[in-house]
Amino acid sequence: MDSPVYIKIHNQLKRDIESGIWKVGDRIPSERALSVQFQVSRMTLRQALQTLVEEGILERRVGAGTFVARQKVQEKMSGTTSFTELMRSQGKFPSSQTISYRTVSPSLSEQERLSLGENDKVVRMERIRLADSLPICFEVATIPADMVKNFSRAEVTESFYATMEQKGGYVIGQAKQTITATLASESIADYLNLKRGDAILRLRQITYLSDGRPFEYVRTQYAGQRFEFFLER
Repeated sequence: MDSPVYIKIHNQLKRDIESGIWKVGDRIPSERALSVQFQVSRMTLRQALQTLVEEGILERRVGAGTFVARQKVQEKMSGTTSFTELMRSQGKFPSSQTISYRTVSPSLSEQERLSLGENDKVVRMERIRLADSLPICFEVATIPADMVKNFSRAEVTESFYATMEQKGGYVIGQAKQTITATLASESIADYLNLKRGDAILRLRQITYLSDGRPFEYVRTQYAGQRFEFFLER
């Protein structure tokens, strides 16, 4: 399956930033100008920009526009825990609502983070994760298609880590995580039963097998009022 149009725009904008057409701190053209340039609707263009924002490549500034993001201060975290395990450890019932589940060509960002070739395929799924039926986060997870080709959709969407370990025989290793603060967009607010502009904790994570192979790239947006991260040194 060919990549969606918004992913192709994402890839081109990412190339433009990496080649220096826009530098850190630069304001990129308006949505209207870019939609004309790429000959797409504002909605499609906005989806491409939002993907770059979620990856930390772009940042939105209220009343000012969209800019190439500056590098943020990072806090090192340790440990790899699945959402399902985390909720159960707190006595809550975890569940997921799958919004989409597709096998597609990876974006440039997904290729880089998962060490894939341009001809490889990925499974990209969007889920709302809930605890006791209360939406906690919206998640976009990308997984190399070859790693999950023998698993059913339900096995991947309902408890991915357990499936990888128990059915796939994989050993899960470390994860690299980046956390930033942002505000809920209209679509995220709808998914999480929030108001637009409410506080969001955005996490980007690459998870590795014990042999060092990356097997999951996740972009998660947590409802700030319902979730907190705990760091232990």
